[in-house]
Amino acid sequence: MDYRQINPLLLAYVGDAVFDLYVRAKLVKTMQLPVQELHKKATHYVRAAGQDAALQRLQSQLTETEAEIVRRGRNTKSRVPKNTGPAAYRRATGFEALLGWLYLTGQKARLEELLAQLAIGEEDEK
Repeated sequence: MDYRQINPLLLAYVGDAVFDLYVRAKLVKTMQLPVQELHKKATHYVRAAGQDAALQRLQSQLTETEAEIVRRGRNTKSRVPKNTGPAAYRRATGFEALLGWLYLTGQKARLEELLAQLAIGEEDEK
């Protein structure tokens, strides 16, 4: 699948769902909390600021192709929500595009390798 032929917003759309499911599953496996508290913790990771932080953590480990997908996603024109800054939102969109591309191209091992480095649910939140 040639990533250049897929609209980066479509990749981000899928990547958002992939990341949301990963975060929720990881939190359920690592924490015994009521659903409302799990939701609050999940939101910390899946909001734009959390995705931006995740991308910053992984940036140095990306291949050239992966970095290009992030750039394409980051540079895509989209409406920025009021609750986040434009730069963080654009980087989060790049992160989502990367996850969507890895998922859609069947690179599950690489996807899991990157996500495992994020230590979801393993660090103290403030």
